[in-house]
Amino acid sequence: MRILYFAWVRERTGTAEETLAPPAGIDTAAALADWLSARSDGYAAAFADRTKLRLAINQELADFTAAIAANDEIAFFPPMTGG
Repeated sequence: MRILYFAWVRERTGTAEETLAPPAGIDTAAALADWLSARSDGYAAAFADRTKLRLAINQELADFTAAIAANDEIAFFPPMTGG
């Protein structure tokens, strides 16, 4: 699974992207965020308030209840505004 982090999410996790193999049972974006949060204080800070996070699965906007699979690309980023 390829995971991308943008803006302040990248700053808190300390990485822009990584390839990971989450353990069995990590089958939703929420479960992935929970698992990532346990990795370090930086990840915990990045995922502490999910109302301030957006995500995309395979470049399509999704929510934290969405199912994920081993070959997916998951991107986490703050809300965007137009201008």
